Amino acid sequence: MQIIKYFMLFCILIASSLIGKFLAKKYVYRLEELEEIENILNIIKNKIKFTYEPIPEIFEEISENSSKNIGNIFKNAKEKMNEKSVSQAWEEAMEESENNLKKEDKKVLKTMSKLLGLTDVDGQISQIEITERFLQDNIETAKREKQSNERLYTRLGTIMGLAIVIVLF
Repeated sequence: MQIIKYFMLFCILIASSLIGKFLAKKYVYRLEELEEIENILNIIKNKIKFTYEPIPEIFEEISENSSKNIGNIFKNAKEKMNEKSVSQAWEEAMEESENNLKKEDKKVLKTMSKLLGLTDVDGQISQIEITERFLQDNIETAKREKQSNERLYTRLGTIMGLAIVIVLF
C-alpha cells in the first residue's frame, strides 16, 4: 500500500512539473510564430514587389512552406478569397486562427489587411512595412516575456508539485 502512495505522489510531482513546462513553452512558441510571421511578411513584400504574383497565389505558396499554425492562417485566408476581398479574408483568417499569438499580435497583423490587394504595389508594400515595424515591437515584448516567464513557470510547476507532495505525505 505504501508503494502505491509513493507512486501516486511521484506521479503528482511529474504531472505538475510537466504542466509548468507546458505553460513555459507557450512563450517560446509565441516568439517562434512571431519571428516566422516577420519572415513571411518579408517574403510577401518581395513577391509583391518583384514577381507581381496575385495575393492568393502568394498565400498558397506560403501556406505550403510554413509551420502548421502559421500556414493554416494563410491557407484559410486564401480559401476565403474566393468569396471575399483580400482584406476581409485576412481579417477573418486571423480571427479564426488557433495558435499561440496574443490578441495584440493578431490586432497588429490585421492592420496589414487595410491596403492589401486594394492599392498599387507601393501602397501594399508600405502597409506591410508598417505592420513589420509594429510586429517588431511585439517580438521584443515576446522576448522579454519569454526570458522572464519561461523559467518562472517551469520552476513554479515543480515547486507546486513538491508542495502538494509534502502536504499529502
